[in-house]
Amino acid sequence: MTATNNPFHILIVDDQESHRKLGKATLPTPEFEVMEAQTGDEALLCIRDHEFDVVLLDKLMPGISGDEVCSRIRHDLDMPLLPLIVVTGTTANEDLENSLLAGANDFIRKPYAPMEMVARVRAAANNKRITDQLDNMESILFALARMVEAKDEMTGDHCSRLEHMAVVFGKELGLTPQELLALRRGGVLHDIGKLGIPDSVLLKKGPLNDEEWNIMRKHSVIGSRLCGGLKSMKLTLPIIRQHHERWDGGGYPDGLKGEEIQLLARVFQIVDIYDALTNERPYKEALPMDKVIAIFEEEKQKGWRDPQLVSAFLALLRNRPQDLLVPIQAEKDLGAQIFDDIAATGVMD
Repeated sequence: MTATNNPFHILIVDDQESHRKLGKATLPTPEFEVMEAQTGDEALLCIRDHEFDVVLLDKLMPGISGDEVCSRIRHDLDMPLLPLIVVTGTTANEDLENSLLAGANDFIRKPYAPMEMVARVRAAANNKRITDQLDNMESILFALARMVEAKDEMTGDHCSRLEHMAVVFGKELGLTPQELLALRRGGVLHDIGKLGIPDSVLLKKGPLNDEEWNIMRKHSVIGSRLCGGLKSMKLTLPIIRQHHERWDGGGYPDGLKGEEIQLLARVFQIVDIYDALTNERPYKEALPMDKVIAIFEEEKQKGWRDPQLVSAFLALLRNRPQDLLVPIQAEKDLGAQIFDDIAATGVMD
């Protein structure tokens, strides 16, 4: 059985009944629960209506082939992480390569040894369960971060704006897809450490005293600890901890200077500052673009910000400021969807 005592859910897709029954007999109960589909179209319907840990696909079937089913699962059903194993009698490298290109994760050659089948399916299913748990943990963190944002009536859709602007600026700088994802996560999670800040400080009307500022500055350390247990957050952690550091070493929490501050944190803090300057708060109006540009130029001259990044951002502001506007139909991250569900219950009122 699995670690949670929940059986693995497997779909076997093959046009020949004898092959389906053999596969089902090979995967022992109660560790595996097996459903069967006779055609590719039937398989797609099953996958729409049920959750599976692994799909075993015959490569050659009447109608749509196993490779075509793989492609549709990946693109039409938008399931990039569902393990797909192609079962085939072919030994041609080109055929196997085509299956992998279509979206298959692995293949098993017929006739297969039962132990090999069980081992491959079990390994794929375990990886799927781990991935599901990781997604769930990330989603909870995102939802908690949105709850922090919701507490502060001054910020509005701050996280959504930062998600979008950080990715736009990151693309302008030629960052990798992994770095762009980290920036997007940072947009939501950068202030999650405010969960550990008392409301008397976090929501205080008016300026904070020195003692309160010392408490508030701890949020970046608290946030990095909250997210530090997830390996998927490796690139995002410096954003959470370092987005209040300063190029001249005058920031917090660690007093880092220059390139001691990780690149993604330096990129992120620029859009964070831009968002603060260009949006209205109870204590200030939204500043016009010429004033915003003047402030960035001043901070660059003072040595507070990475001069090269500020110059690149100002070029973006001057040439394509509309790119920084969040599209009206922007897709919500899963954390925002979970938060909306929580808010709909009325517990946030």
